[in-house]
Amino acid sequence: MTHSIPIRRDGRHLAAALYLAAGNVPVLPLRAGKGPFGNCPDCADNACGGRPNMKTPGTCQCLRPCHAWAAATTDPATLQSPAWAEAWRQAHAVAYHPGGAGLTVVDLDNADAIAWARESLPATRTVPTTRGEHWIYRGAMGSVNGVREGVDLKSTMAYARWLGPGTGTMAGLPDAVRALAVKEPSTVRPAPPVVTVPAPVGGGECRHRMPSYLERGIAMAEQRITEARSGVHATVYRTFLAVLSAHGRCGCLSDAHVERLFTAAQAKGESPRHCTDAWTNARIALGM
Repeated sequence: MTHSIPIRRDGRHLAAALYLAAGNVPVLPLRAGKGPFGNCPDCADNACGGRPNMKTPGTCQCLRPCHAWAAATTDPATLQSPAWAEAWRQAHAVAYHPGGAGLTVVDLDNADAIAWARESLPATRTVPTTRGEHWIYRGAMGSVNGVREGVDLKSTMAYARWLGPGTGTMAGLPDAVRALAVKEPSTVRPAPPVVTVPAPVGGGECRHRMPSYLERGIAMAEQRITEARSGVHATVYRTFLAVLSAHGRCGCLSDAHVERLFTAAQAKGESPRHCTDAWTNARIALGM
């Protein structure tokens, strides 16, 4: 991404894609409307299982550019293959997977966002966009939309349009950008815990270490979340609070247990961010 390559606006963007791929930047074609091409019939509704590097690992062997950012590649043979030819003929733009190239794009969508970035973030490679600018940093992180008004972070599991090489020297990913992805916990009025078990004192044996006791507690928490009919946010928070109150102070609660609770909450429609916020707020409420 250091030399100027004009983007061809007539729908044939393969030359730009091959240029980027040669620089180890994974690329894919975009259709009209700036979106990726839809999955083929064999991959519709993720019937193929997805590609191995998507959120849910799968076994997709499709040769076409299915699965959006997960299809981005640096392989020139794939880019020039017959399976991709029709997509390139219809393409209106080229996109790349920033995280796959070890990059993070701070997508600034309006003049106010640009003004904020100039005051708050270190200077780096800058690319003009239709409505604002892309600020590109060296280093990958999780992608988060709406970290503030008019600001999205695009890195892993996301794609960004290739709009030219931009200007300026690319800087390393600063802590100020990473911090944008960490939402400040909102003030939550703690609900009374369902179960309260004080931390063991005096060196006594922790009964949580009985596998059946801990397993029963986690299973009951999963069931409580799964059976929530309304007020899912509140149910998730109260359940997290109860689990931490009962099992959080003795070191018995493992990452696997927490993952089970987050999985149950996300199955009810909670986002990963809401799960993290609820968990953080519960810990704060308990002084942990």
